[in-house]
Amino acid sequence: MATTEVVEASAQPRWQAKAGGNKKEQVRQIRAWIQESKAQILMDYRGLSVREINDLRRQLRQSGAELRVVKNTLYRVARGGNLPEGLEPYLHGMTAIAFVTGDEATAAKALTDYIKQARKTEVKVLLMGERVYPAEMVETLAKLPPREVMLAQFLGALQSPISGLVGTLSEIIGQFVRTLQAVADKKAETQS
Repeated sequence: MATTEVVEASAQPRWQAKAGGNKKEQVRQIRAWIQESKAQILMDYRGLSVREINDLRRQLRQSGAELRVVKNTLYRVARGGNLPEGLEPYLHGMTAIAFVTGDEATAAKALTDYIKQARKTEVKVLLMGERVYPAEMVETLAKLPPREVMLAQFLGALQSPISGLVGTLSEIIGQFVRTLQAVADKKAETQS
């Protein structure tokens, strides 16, 4: 029986090892961040000093994202081994993850602006929902206007045809009323 347990333990992937002590709490925390986030931007933070990481954290926090340095193994354990297809190759090396709970475009813009300024780090991959997107999509996302602006544009586009319809209908009704008034005035003239 003991040999079976040894074989079963060695057959499991290395990252499925049970987290002990403080690691269990870290896994719980990572799992909570994953569940709360709309998107996750994985980046290689190699070359950044502690002060630079804290500056980046501050900028991302203002845009609705939390930057966390996460051990790849603990991230895999937190996902329960259920990684989205195509994510595994990016879970190597030094990884920091921006867990985006606010507007994705605003967080992507804050991150790309910082990367252009610092020139020391790079985005590995973007994870939105369970879909994996290449790093270039973060720049594309950063170019989008904020959610509030897009909603205002959308509502404006919806209201435009309605406003035109209301204007057309009021003009038709106005013409009808003016025609009725002209007929009434004409009858009043002929009767006098």
